[in-house]
Amino acid sequence: MKNLKWVGLLAAGLLVIACFQDWVIIESKNLVISGVNTEGTSFGKPAYLHWVFTGFFIIFSFIPKIWAKRFNLLAAAMNLAWALRNYFEISSCSGGECPVRQIGIYLLLAASIIMLIATFFPDMPEQK
Repeated sequence: MKNLKWVGLLAAGLLVIACFQDWVIIESKNLVISGVNTEGTSFGKPAYLHWVFTGFFIIFSFIPKIWAKRFNLLAAAMNLAWALRNYFEISSCSGGECPVRQIGIYLLLAASIIMLIATFFPDMPEQK
């Protein structure tokens, strides 16, 4: 399980890449929504909070203390909660129109889940 930390860090990189990918396409308004480009909507910039949680995840992954591993679990759980919120908020149907989901929103969810799973198996030094 020592390599699971590196899998989590790769998932964090995948999450950053997924924030730049297309999340949904709203065909009636001719809009393409991503994590950083939400022009024409009232979604804000959802990728920025993902980057904050991912930054904490990366920092706490390299600190070999038990408190850091607990905060790492918190950061990953908050990141997954924000990803689920974005998935349901941005890709839900409203007014009889359903946006077309793209690969970026699925990559975002997958990366968030992998990051959370990686926190369940921390790489701690052995105590004597």
